[in-house]
Amino acid sequence: MKNSIGTSLILTLFGESHGPMIGALLDGLPPGIKVDESFIAAQLAKRRPQGKTDTARVEEDKFTIASGVFNGYTTGAPLCILIPNENVRSSDYEKTAGLARPSHADYAAHIRYHGFEDYRGGGHFSGRVTAGIVAAGAIALQILESKGIKIATHILQCGHVRDRDFSNFSTELDIVNSRDFPVIADVEQAMTDVILEARSKNDSVGGIVQTAVTGLMCGIGEPWFDSLEGVLSKAMFAIGGVKGIEFGKGFGFGAAYGSQVNDQLHSENGIIKTLSNNNGGINGGLSNGMPILFNLAVKPTPSISQSQRTVNLTTGENEILELKGRHDPAIIRRICIVVSSLTAIVMCDMLALRYGTDRLMPDRELK
Repeated sequence: MKNSIGTSLILTLFGESHGPMIGALLDGLPPGIKVDESFIAAQLAKRRPQGKTDTARVEEDKFTIASGVFNGYTTGAPLCILIPNENVRSSDYEKTAGLARPSHADYAAHIRYHGFEDYRGGGHFSGRVTAGIVAAGAIALQILESKGIKIATHILQCGHVRDRDFSNFSTELDIVNSRDFPVIADVEQAMTDVILEARSKNDSVGGIVQTAVTGLMCGIGEPWFDSLEGVLSKAMFAIGGVKGIEFGKGFGFGAAYGSQVNDQLHSENGIIKTLSNNNGGINGGLSNGMPILFNLAVKPTPSISQSQRTVNLTTGENEILELKGRHDPAIIRRICIVVSSLTAIVMCDMLALRYGTDRLMPDRELK
């Protein structure tokens, strides 16, 4: 199984939804990075379920840093974070063992791993494993913050309700990061109503999230196969539920003329910028100094309490699946912090490739 991403800074995920623990390993961190465990806990809290719009499975996420930190600072050795699973209810899955859940990885995983996969809660394919991304990403976010680079993700759309796009980057990223329900405009209640309506019908709902990265200097990335868009896309599609990505104007380019969407350049106090940002801050696979901006399409949670047709993987017979248990009617809120965290890890890796790992240390400049 391929569970690692990165070249200079490498993230590895491990564990299963109903196993004893999950976790993350960060290899390639420079020494001397202050590790703020209270910030890690606060980030994990943003991912934690909160009320009727989320799953009833609530984990405390009492993490342990098992290696790589001494006296509050990274040592340069691999940093291992362990997060126990304590609120499991595996009996919910024993009743439907062998029944492939529609739009889940159950059938594909059964074929790939010859029936030896842990089916409980999706096993290693579960969204529960993303807690490791958030814990590791908290460290990456603080590294970037020390370099003047900020990241935020908000719910751009949930069902038919839409937030406004990022525009005032100097204030809106902080606003989004300060909110448990990450939106810019006054749309939280309308989105909540959409989610609760889906829940009342034993259904689920999807949406779109938007991520912005500000403060990233020009020239980060690689041409062709390791383009900044390509590396980010690879990372984002590792998150269960993500089914589409667009940078800047994205698919909107398909109905436009070049004269309408070209990002024209100008110099402002000796700094070259573009008059628009339709390319989402990336040209030729490299950052161009403008904010990185991308949207992700997030599908409705496939676990719904309605009768669905499926196949029994043990007998090969057609059956009807009626799921019971604790499921999110929407993952759109909880996925935002996962997206920001994984984006931060990618950005740290790309910066390390460009400048060297030691340049991520707090007393070193990126130049």
